Amino acid sequence: MYKKYLKRVLDIVCSIIFIFSFWWLYIVVAIMVRIRLGSPILFKQERPGLNGKIFTIYKFRSMTNMKNKDGKLLSDEERLPRFGKILRATSLDEIPEIFNVLKGEMSLIGPRPLLVEYLPRYNEFQARRHEVKPGITGWAQINGRNTISWEDKFKYDVEYVDKYDLIFDLKIIYLTLKKVIIREGISQEGNATMEDFIGEI
Repeated sequence: MYKKYLKRVLDIVCSIIFIFSFWWLYIVVAIMVRIRLGSPILFKQERPGLNGKIFTIYKFRSMTNMKNKDGKLLSDEERLPRFGKILRATSLDEIPEIFNVLKGEMSLIGPRPLLVEYLPRYNEFQARRHEVKPGITGWAQINGRNTISWEDKFKYDVEYVDKYDLIFDLKIIYLTLKKVIIREGISQEGNATMEDFIGEI
């Protein structure tokens, strides 16, 4: 019952409540991004969702477009200014994803949507993460986020696919709020987020 109907209802109700309660926050963050980082305000990128179906994810932009002398973009770490780090540490860069949830492309809780280029690199076990909708937060997020290994990340993702229910989702929401407050697991050492996934592990 929960997996088939109530999870989607919870996603819609919570998303609408959040948007109506924090509409002002979207405006404030958008203005700050425009002032500190310029245009565009939103970062858009294709990501794989349920069953690997591609959709466009929305985030507030957190990195600059700084390039080297050859015209190539600098590394993520070099393009992530202090303001961008604050956005990521507080997860404010991710609040536009609420609209992905309303559209039914994402859920509040689920495996984080990774890059499209990773799709052919998954083995059968890892690909199971796409048996549910991707989420704004998830089981792997509250168990280390970007500081854990890819092996552990996929283990937590598939564990979520196998055991999620209402109580489990509520637990993840609670632990996510706790993580945001203490700002744990934002990035791996030497990387702005997490190192690329190159394939079989």
